[in-house]
Amino acid sequence: MKISLKYILILFVIFVVGCGPKKGIITKKSEEKSNAEKVDSSKTAQETFHSEVTTKPLTAVERYIQRYVDIAQSEMRKSKIPASITLAQGILESGSGKGRLAVKANNHFGIKCHGWKGAKIYHDDDRSQECFRKYKKAASSYEDHSEFLTSRKRYAFLFNLDQDDYRGWARGLKKAGYATDRQYPQKLISLIERYKLYEYDAQVVGNQSRTRRTPIDQGIMRYIVEKGDTLYSLAKRYNTTVSAIKDLNNLNSNDLAIGQEIMIPN
Repeated sequence: MKISLKYILILFVIFVVGCGPKKGIITKKSEEKSNAEKVDSSKTAQETFHSEVTTKPLTAVERYIQRYVDIAQSEMRKSKIPASITLAQGILESGSGKGRLAVKANNHFGIKCHGWKGAKIYHDDDRSQECFRKYKKAASSYEDHSEFLTSRKRYAFLFNLDQDDYRGWARGLKKAGYATDRQYPQKLISLIERYKLYEYDAQVVGNQSRTRRTPIDQGIMRYIVEKGDTLYSLAKRYNTTVSAIKDLNNLNSNDLAIGQEIMIPN
């Protein structure tokens, strides 16, 4: 009977041990390995997150805008040509600064010689080997672009538009014959709206763009005088006379003050 009990006890012990937890023995080395895996997992998650939030590299167009926006805004202050229009033309005409004329001649607007006495470059355009202006630096190309538009009568009507009216300017440039491409206005407008170039116009004119010249009656508009304005320049811009402006505003002299509000017949 004792032997039977002994065997029963042995069988019971074997059964208990066999049904116990099958986890391996945790050693110091296995614990260190587990902690290392956790660190690696955390590091991988951080790297993935960092990769996701890293700023995407700028496109060629965005780099162009970043490089020349200050020049375009400076020219807008001097010439009243919207910076958005200048930038969009520069992007389109120069291939974002990568075109041959831009690279070899700093000519960002495809302006041809037309009596130009400076350096020249010859390039295939509407015809083979046409003459284009060549500049020492890109800023000179921007300055000449402003001079080109402000000094030619066929573009004069554009300066009757609000400074932030980029749509009117885009259509007006085509109407005045700046480009032969029928889609030229749409291309400019598309660039301006895609890259929000109109925001650079707003930075220059602030909130004056819509109040600078406001119609108040049939044939009369309210105008807020800006730096550089004279009665003669306003009369020329709005196709009227100095006398007509003075009479309408009861002015005794030709002096104007910045911010002064006057009425202009049109």
